[in-house]
Amino acid sequence: MRAVTWQGRESLRVEDVPDPQLVEPTDAIVRITSTAVCGSDLHLYGVLGAFIDPGDVLGHEPMGVVEEVGAEATNLKVGDRVVVPFNISCGRCWMCSRGLQSQCETTQVTSQSKGAALFGYTKLYGQVPGGQAEYLRVPQAHYGPVVVPDDGEPDERYLYLSDVVPTAWQAVEYADVPAGGTVVVLGLGPIGQMAARIARHRGAGRVIGVDRVTERILMARRHGVETLDLRETDDLAAAVRDVTDGRGADSVIDAVGMEAHGTPVAQAMQRGATFLPDAVARPMIEKAGIDRLGALRAAISSVRRGGTVSSRGSTAVPPTPCR
Repeated sequence: MRAVTWQGRESLRVEDVPDPQLVEPTDAIVRITSTAVCGSDLHLYGVLGAFIDPGDVLGHEPMGVVEEVGAEATNLKVGDRVVVPFNISCGRCWMCSRGLQSQCETTQVTSQSKGAALFGYTKLYGQVPGGQAEYLRVPQAHYGPVVVPDDGEPDERYLYLSDVVPTAWQAVEYADVPAGGTVVVLGLGPIGQMAARIARHRGAGRVIGVDRVTERILMARRHGVETLDLRETDDLAAAVRDVTDGRGADSVIDAVGMEAHGTPVAQAMQRGATFLPDAVARPMIEKAGIDRLGALRAAISSVRRGGTVSSRGSTAVPPTPCR
């Protein structure tokens, strides 16, 4: 089959790779009909090369049609149209039973001290081949794939159930916005746009989106979201207090995750690490990668006393409520 593979820093290639096979009785094989590109993939493209090997298949936002089903994936049948969530979870372990599927103990990548395995996302999360391919082996298929109607609607109607919509919904859930309260959404990319609309849908009195990209700001405004343009303020926390009676927001959602721009020193370290052996580069990336925390600090500064910060982080982890 053909698949998008990682070849090196800022180097991807579509090439022939072996077709996936059923390995465990809980597996399924899905013929991919659509897959999205996540912002998190940019970290693989430019930063996390020490944790990924040439030829690894990328992608964690796919959907398609079931082609083969393992004996224990009894909730699926050949021909089902499914959306495949990015995290690989069993649905039965201690963590899954408590709604923490991203920390599944069955698929947990203990060697890296991480949570559940993810599709197409480096050694840190299991090095499981991803969905930017013609076919995908889906582990734990008895639990993960979501069957959607085969109703002739385009894939785009359902594709975002793989990542964007549930991530944004959970970010709002964890933000605990009081009825009629004010929530600030930092970052108006796909997750931020969805989170802002979901917050309005769920009864927030005011939703304030923050970004520096004109097109994103205009899109949010079209959907009834107030906006703050970072290009027009040197002190975001003060700007938020100015429009919230000096108090700060009831809730703040960090929808930026790992920021595109870090400090020059850290950026130089990240680039330099790509020329080093993986064993040396990995600890450098683990330390240098954490400099990109401006949005999280801004969230903490902008929330009122007793308010809630919901940090979406990246798609690798669930939002974290902080009070």
